[in-house]
Amino acid sequence: MSIQARRERERAQREELIITAARELAEAEGWEAVTVRRLAERVEYSQPVLYSHFKGKDAIMTAVALEGFADLAAELRAARTAAPDPAGALARIGAAYLAFADRRPALYDAMFRQNVDLPFATPQAPAALHAGFDELAEAVGPHAGGADLGLLTETFWAALHGLVTLMRGGRLPREHQDRRLALLVACFTREPAGPGHSL
Repeated sequence: MSIQARRERERAQREELIITAARELAEAEGWEAVTVRRLAERVEYSQPVLYSHFKGKDAIMTAVALEGFADLAAELRAARTAAPDPAGALARIGAAYLAFADRRPALYDAMFRQNVDLPFATPQAPAALHAGFDELAEAVGPHAGGADLGLLTETFWAALHGLVTLMRGGRLPREHQDRRLALLVACFTREPAGPGHSL
């Protein structure tokens, strides 16, 4: 291995170490606790070394969010492809989305609530952002019925995000989350949502 290749590998390893430390600290204490100084202490590099990789906390949070979108896309893909039919795919992908947000709240915040420098909803968006949206579109597609698939997918995604946000904020009781998801899926699949529900 050349000296240049080794340096690039070591740089990538340091960046991954910084990103992992930021994720762990955010999950343990919230994003307010994540500072360059604290990260430098955790990874045992000086602050100037961290600044040589990232311009500051916002850049680190953007890198964390990008990894989060890749993780979410993989989980959505696994849920969708494990489903026996299109209605099951939509239900499973919705459940996977809600579970991801519930299991990794600080990561979800970096992806959707913090100030990150990512071009959402544009052709210039990173592949990881497109991958997650594409998984949602694959699940929504069989139920589009001639509607604009992009807009319909955005609406499904917005509904999932709304459920996450309202439940986490204490505006919706957690114990009804499965029933809410069933109602949402029923609206898109035009199938009954179960006993006691009408649309």
